[in-house]
Amino acid sequence: MKESILFGTYTKKTSTGIHRAQLDTIEKKVTDAIPYIKVENPTYLTKSDKNILYTVSKRSELGGLSAFDVTTDNPLFLNDVSAEGAPPAYVAVDNARQLVYSSNYHKGLISISKIQADGSLSLISETANEGHGPKPEQTSSHIHFTDLTPDNRLVVCDLGTDQLLTFDVSDDGAIKQVAEYRSAPGFGSRHIVFHKNGKLAYLAGELSSEVTLLSYDQIDGSFKEIQTLSSIPSDWDAHNGIAAIRISKDSRFLYVSNRGHNSIACYALDNDGKMALIQLIPTEGDFPRDFSLNKSEEFLVVANQNTDNASLFERDSTSGKLTLLQKDISVPESVCVYFEN
Repeated sequence: MKESILFGTYTKKTSTGIHRAQLDTIEKKVTDAIPYIKVENPTYLTKSDKNILYTVSKRSELGGLSAFDVTTDNPLFLNDVSAEGAPPAYVAVDNARQLVYSSNYHKGLISISKIQADGSLSLISETANEGHGPKPEQTSSHIHFTDLTPDNRLVVCDLGTDQLLTFDVSDDGAIKQVAEYRSAPGFGSRHIVFHKNGKLAYLAGELSSEVTLLSYDQIDGSFKEIQTLSSIPSDWDAHNGIAAIRISKDSRFLYVSNRGHNSIACYALDNDGKMALIQLIPTEGDFPRDFSLNKSEEFLVVANQNTDNASLFERDSTSGKLTLLQKDISVPESVCVYFEN
């Protein structure tokens, strides 16, 4: 079986936009990525259940989101929602409310757009956060993640303020903050994933190279710390920053990428959701900003931004551990991995 992978990229050197490759699950091999959609700096992307692609984008001095209809083999550009300045860092779709959320790292903004009948976007609100943390990267708010909780609230990770914010969302896209969690100073909240029970979550700390297990209260939207573990060896003294975090569908294993240590950290999760580090495996490239599991979760693909390559791993569903299959997949400047199937 062949599965399609989209790679979001920077376009500072040779990349022209979104690239596409194929994973052959029988041959256990990924083809080199080829250009798919020409767009500047599509650093994060996702699709709606109506097969509309929403991607971060940049056009001249404007940054924002672009929408493409990809229901056919020839992607159709729908529209941009953009403003002066840097583009967002993350984009997510709320299919039930027909909304798209994006987070702007440089501006400290939560942006919400309405999906129109044809799949295009219309910006309806922007909400700024304020604050700072103790580290040089935390001089102001840096919102890195805006996505849904299991009970369809909006959860926001602010790397600059060490905050995790929870909002109620109305059907028309209005948000109201209902809870705030603060990590230890300098943690650098980047991304979060949820356990299948909806009561636990795992928060990635980019600046501290740590992962925190949190309880999540669906009554009031609050989070509380249960456990925090490092993602790197205790003797590692060079720079490192956690990037992506993923959890298996059965919620038995957790994975994070280390930029600097250039590895995937694999954790086994016990019946209470507590983490135990079971593997640190090299990504066979430099600066693994993103990775993703395919639908069956038999394979994991990681993109190494600085070395223009992706690596393919096979995943053991029993042990959770990864085995390298391929390390020479050509992808220019890739920072996002998205399985279409």
